[in-house]
Amino acid sequence: MSVGAHADFDAVIAYPAMRVGVRTAGDAIAEIVYLPPATPLAAPRNRLAERAARQLERYATDPDCAFDLPLARAGTPFQRRVWGAIGSIPRGRVRSYGELARELGSAPRAVGQACGANPFPLVVPCHRVVAARGLGGFAHHAAGFHLEVKRWLLGHESCPIARRRAI
Repeated sequence: MSVGAHADFDAVIAYPAMRVGVRTAGDAIAEIVYLPPATPLAAPRNRLAERAARQLERYATDPDCAFDLPLARAGTPFQRRVWGAIGSIPRGRVRSYGELARELGSAPRAVGQACGANPFPLVVPCHRVVAARGLGGFAHHAAGFHLEVKRWLLGHESCPIARRRAI
């Protein structure tokens, strides 16, 4: 990411392990993105970005807060089914890619790909989907910054798996 790339976001919010960028399109959230901790903050540029920033900040202090943001229509019908199933996983709990795949009549890899394509992380809590024997990947990454974000999010939600180091 270049130094000025944060300008592409309608807000950039601070979190302990990362920054969270928000993009809006009209009256809907178009995308939420995990950004490296050194990314410059950006004040909300519009009312929807302000609303999203306040809700994301509230989640950072209270993992039980509920989001009520208007989300842009995104993804394939299958991805939307996966995202709907992810949305039903309660805070502090996880489901495996395999469990969701069986529930949806699919394959774990397809569920993982849909998780990685989620344009609304936190609101659609894809960090709550893990491998059968560990954290698994996150946002199409198997290591590095994104896995640390997943570990932080699960820890923030008091999920015991967050302490595991194995993937």
